[in-house]
Amino acid sequence: MSEWLVLLLAMGGACLVVVVITVAKERRVSDDYDPSETPDVIEYMTMMVGVVYAIVLGLAIAGVWESRGAAQDGVRTEAQALHEVSLRADAYPAQGRERIRRDVAAYVDHVVNVEWRVMLDEGELTERGDELLARVRRDVSELRGEGAEAALAYPGLLDQVAAADDARGARRESAGPTMPSVVWFGLVLGAVLAVGLIFTLQIRRSPRELMLSGLFSMLIAFLLFLVWDFDAPFGRDMADAVGPFTDLFPGARGD
Repeated sequence: MSEWLVLLLAMGGACLVVVVITVAKERRVSDDYDPSETPDVIEYMTMMVGVVYAIVLGLAIAGVWESRGAAQDGVRTEAQALHEVSLRADAYPAQGRERIRRDVAAYVDHVVNVEWRVMLDEGELTERGDELLARVRRDVSELRGEGAEAALAYPGLLDQVAAADDARGARRESAGPTMPSVVWFGLVLGAVLAVGLIFTLQIRRSPRELMLSGLFSMLIAFLLFLVWDFDAPFGRDMADAVGPFTDLFPGARGD
């Protein structure tokens, strides 16, 4: 399901619920009911709940955004390090150079076409990816003594393989959702409370009040959608997520 469709359904559903409850509640109100009799303490509680929930929601959005930024930086680091390995392999003899580039391409192709989907669905990496990266490291190590130029290039190549391995480890740690379930429970409960307090202010069926209450509920739904969307550190659109790999290795195709 498209992210935009999820957003529209969430916002439309929240607005519809508020409007339906308001209209149904209004029909049950007696003619002598005075909405101006709302106690001052209710208005104070509504304000305080709104402020506290806004702070918590803002911290949640900032947290998942920071996690996503760190995860995507790690992907760029991994892809750039492997690209450097392919470029610096020029210092090795032709046979070794082609072997390194072939194994790097095999690793990138596996990450883009197989491992990424497993990572998004199951929150973990594949053993095959570990094996392919270990093969690249072995290629670099086995050819270190073949000529003076290769010996000079070896430390830099090994550093780039280590950087890719380190970035892969960071990707493994960031593969799952960022927000714990208990935090999600608090965010959803707070949203229900914040929207529910609208009805304690005795809103009526006037177009202005219905519009404002509907827009407020849509705003809450939109902010929760942002948390949900950013809670996937590597995004929910696979084509954008693997961009650093496909940009540097055009031969790797993303499904």
